[in-house]
Amino acid sequence: MRTRPGRFTVLAAALLVATAALPAAAADGQGRQHPSSRPSAGGLSAVIRYTEYGVPHILAKDYTNLGFGTGWAQAADQVCTLADGFVTVRGERSRYFGPDGTPDGSLSSATGNLSSDLYFRGVREAGTVEKLLARPAPSGPSRQVGDLMRGWAAGYNAWLARNRVTDPACRGAAWVRPVTRVDVAARTFALAVLGGQGRAVDGITGARPPATTATRASERAPTSTTHPSGAPSSSIPSAVASPARAGVSARSFARAAREAFDGADMGSNAVAFSGAATRNGRGLLLGNPHYPWQGGRRFWQSQQTIPGELDVSGGSLLGSVTMSIGYNARVAWSHTVATGVTLNLHQLTLDPADPTTYLVDGVPERMTRRSVTVGVKDGTPVTRTQWWTRYGPVVTSLGAQLPLPWTTTTAYALNDPNASNLRTSDTSLGFSRARSTAGMLTVLKTTQGLPWVNTIAADSGGHSLFTQSQVLPRITGELARRCSTPLGEVTYPASGVAVLDGSRGDCALGSDRDAVQPGIFGPGRMPVLRDAPYAENSNDSAWLANADRPVTGYERVFGTIGTARSVRTRGAIDDVSSMVAKGGLTERDLLAQQFTDRAPVGDLVADDAARACAALPGRRATGGDGRPVDVSGACRVLGAWDHTMNTGSRGALFFDRFWRRLTALVPAAQLWKVPFSAADPVHTPNTLDTGAPGFAAALADTVTELRTAGIALDSPLGDHQFVVRGGRRIPVPGGTESLGVWNKVEPVWDPAGGGYTEVTTGSSYIQAVGWDGGPCPVARTLLTYSQSSNPNSPHSSDQTRLFSGGRWVTSRFCEKDILSSPGLRVVRVGERR
Repeated sequence: MRTRPGRFTVLAAALLVATAALPAAAADGQGRQHPSSRPSAGGLSAVIRYTEYGVPHILAKDYTNLGFGTGWAQAADQVCTLADGFVTVRGERSRYFGPDGTPDGSLSSATGNLSSDLYFRGVREAGTVEKLLARPAPSGPSRQVGDLMRGWAAGYNAWLARNRVTDPACRGAAWVRPVTRVDVAARTFALAVLGGQGRAVDGITGARPPATTATRASERAPTSTTHPSGAPSSSIPSAVASPARAGVSARSFARAAREAFDGADMGSNAVAFSGAATRNGRGLLLGNPHYPWQGGRRFWQSQQTIPGELDVSGGSLLGSVTMSIGYNARVAWSHTVATGVTLNLHQLTLDPADPTTYLVDGVPERMTRRSVTVGVKDGTPVTRTQWWTRYGPVVTSLGAQLPLPWTTTTAYALNDPNASNLRTSDTSLGFSRARSTAGMLTVLKTTQGLPWVNTIAADSGGHSLFTQSQVLPRITGELARRCSTPLGEVTYPASGVAVLDGSRGDCALGSDRDAVQPGIFGPGRMPVLRDAPYAENSNDSAWLANADRPVTGYERVFGTIGTARSVRTRGAIDDVSSMVAKGGLTERDLLAQQFTDRAPVGDLVADDAARACAALPGRRATGGDGRPVDVSGACRVLGAWDHTMNTGSRGALFFDRFWRRLTALVPAAQLWKVPFSAADPVHTPNTLDTGAPGFAAALADTVTELRTAGIALDSPLGDHQFVVRGGRRIPVPGGTESLGVWNKVEPVWDPAGGGYTEVTTGSSYIQAVGWDGGPCPVARTLLTYSQSSNPNSPHSSDQTRLFSGGRWVTSRFCEKDILSSPGLRVVRVGERR
């Protein structure tokens, strides 16, 4: 590809400086250079400079070569996790791991390998990803992103060809194979549809029409749009079946949908401060995404540099060719999982003679059959049929609690606009090159590629930004009122899940003039907050991104307005508004906020609980088994607890276990004496109702649980909340979602193993970024679970130990900082030796 004049000169100078500045041992990597790290004799190549904690700084002359270096470096750290994901998106899990195995959940909701394979194999055989790749930008990916994907695949393949896999998770495995650009793009596609088709994989692949003479015949007949009965359209019923006839309870479905779409399985916090709140008038950003600690949705940290073109540091989701969250010399950004519902349903009216034919304006349309065959380990290949409509696939559930029965009169089709979205990488690349928050808004306007996240950003000019710029189905209040089915009339207000009448052509989603694709909202409809002293989000809707400047006027599909916020949101707003009131903020305030580990629920509950405990007759309570328990020790522990989830905090573990039990026993509406008020959303509800049934039982059962496990009621949290790496315990700070802790972790309870012995999700790639007027950003980062999942890597737990102690990695963004790293190691990688 062409490059700007002088870029090769800049690149050559950078490489010369990098090599000349190294001691002899560093220039050879670790004393002796592996053959694959010698300068390339031709083909793609890059230079990778590793600094402390295994962070690679990838230097290349253009996007294809940058992709090459990125693919190589990701493979070096995460080859097994990456290879497992490529098996998934190729639809080959059953072939290698058996049909009854379980995917890790990182790329879809499929509960079994067979279901996963049927979906992803169907995507592959339909050519879905190839068609999206072929679209011209901005509808499809740009040339630069295409080059990155092509280079990434080549770099990954070159690493495989030149290196021996040492990770026991895939050492010697036949499923670790070279990849193509389509494989790389398919992984991006899978991430884009996580909130839509990816949420409904079991319901798509398991959809079966009710058995009738017509459906048995249709299994043999070719696809046709002719009505099989030959009946005139006027003789075919057009009314939408009621939820009762479809076997769906509207109330229970709406309740389950609200719980399913609340985003609690993933989350994040992020706050941007404008210059009005900082000491030097420049912006500050603290990003704290909560993502899985294992599997294919981990972050990986790096810096990508094309001299004169691109220079960005941050964290990428594995397999991504661009920076998912990051910063450059002028701007920093993070994401939080948004409340926007990225799918909707169309309730179909079926021909009673053939449930694979549906009616639109009285005209029959035959569903499209997609027969998909999946190879099975030690077994016969499995063939299943998927059914597709003009709206998308027929789906029979959105999860175990959200059934959507396919009857002789009714079926449901799922619309996922992100199934036409392969623009995410262009949005991220645009952010990487942006020079301001205004520039980021321009990127969002032109690419419209973010499927399920908010964006929070700050820049060196002192600007702050919050925006919920998502790819969402264009469900307006007017459309929902006019076209909701009886089921949708209940589900849409309650959960944002629209169920539209698929039998009416006038219920199509329509288009906004500024939208890059039909059926989605254009950028002019997105909730945006500019230049507020703070802009914060903790996975609630846009409404209270700043409590003093509420954001309103957006459609219900984006989220709610004027409803109760999570305790984590309330605690975060308390914290950041107090920081703004103090003023004069610096990067050090961001570092302190991350590891304050305050439990807002503790502030609301613990003292009242201690007093109520002490007031129990004889300080005894009856447990769930009917036995009296001495809880006097619990009263003292609750009263002495400091309301934090630091590793040294005594009483934190007891309160955590008590609160989990209490909230399981007592409905949320009965927990508080003072209910929620939209006039004071940050501080209501409040005041624990200690007289609620279940309070005393929760105390008693928590005491019994910990004593049975041999755990003292006042044990320090870190003694019983830890991960084991290399045979050593590493204490883990932070707390679960229901406690409202900024530094969120979701640990696994194993009392026989000593307490919380692993973390499933939580704080992941954390960054605190500011500017001081110089050419380099002032940044600290932390990858909580470390760079590599290979237990044999020196970087499998080094940053985890930093996380345990509340310590950070100092950013090495500028060339002088990279070259001064005491652990600097330079590797030159190329396709040819």
